[in-house]
Amino acid sequence: MESPSNGGLLYHEVQESKLCAVHCVNTVLQGPFFSEFDLAALASDLDRKERQMMLEGDAVSDDFLRFDSEGSHNVSMDGDFSIQVLQKALEVWDLQVIPLDCPVAEPAQIDPELENAFICHLQDHWFCIRKVNGEWYNFDSLYAAPEQLSKFYLSAYLDSLKGFGWNIFLVRGNFPKECPMSSSEASNGFGQWLSPDDAQRIIKSSNVTQAAPHRTNLSQQTLDPNLPFREDEPLSDMEDEDLKAAIAASLMDSNLASAGTTTSGDINQCNS
Repeated sequence: MESPSNGGLLYHEVQESKLCAVHCVNTVLQGPFFSEFDLAALASDLDRKERQMMLEGDAVSDDFLRFDSEGSHNVSMDGDFSIQVLQKALEVWDLQVIPLDCPVAEPAQIDPELENAFICHLQDHWFCIRKVNGEWYNFDSLYAAPEQLSKFYLSAYLDSLKGFGWNIFLVRGNFPKECPMSSSEASNGFGQWLSPDDAQRIIKSSNVTQAAPHRTNLSQQTLDPNLPFREDEPLSDMEDEDLKAAIAASLMDSNLASAGTTTSGDINQCNS
């Protein structure tokens, strides 16, 4: 029998600033594989390739000038990343991100419990639902710990998210089996390793001691896309400036770089 990954521990990241996309990618991979700087670099590369594609073969058009004046289409200055960035990050690990409503993902719509991971997005929030060692967990960074989901509840939960307007993506491929927890890269300041029992105890404690208005429970109105969504912790002035400076530095490559190699095609995750 195959031994459990990461010694049976769960990797979870609690919300930091507005870095839910980073938390989402890392919990899909079950380890602190990416930082906000890594995703910002991927966003910069995507921006450059998109500009190059628009310029190829044509003179500068009004459409391009309008596109170029809008700034990055892959990361906002407060750190919200596009699905293309998450896709590129996971492609590094040979994982494919597929919209759940695509024909190729139809089996996952019928039997989601047979898959391994889903990414969910609404407005400016990302989170991951992931199977680890045979059990499903909600790794929402607004939770104090991963919350276990039964196989029956998983299907109902995904259906409810779709009904409330959440975009859901299926993640397929060969997921990393282990993360070197003892390495210097095993901690990014907001990640934690928890046993399933510890995670369950933390979730029960947080349910009792405090209301969680931003939890993505089926009973919570925050699933409604018509209501404003706000991530848990506002940025302090210093955090806000540091994050903006880091992203601006990464994005500067888009403005300074000369035309590089062309992208391998448009980013269309819906396979025929």
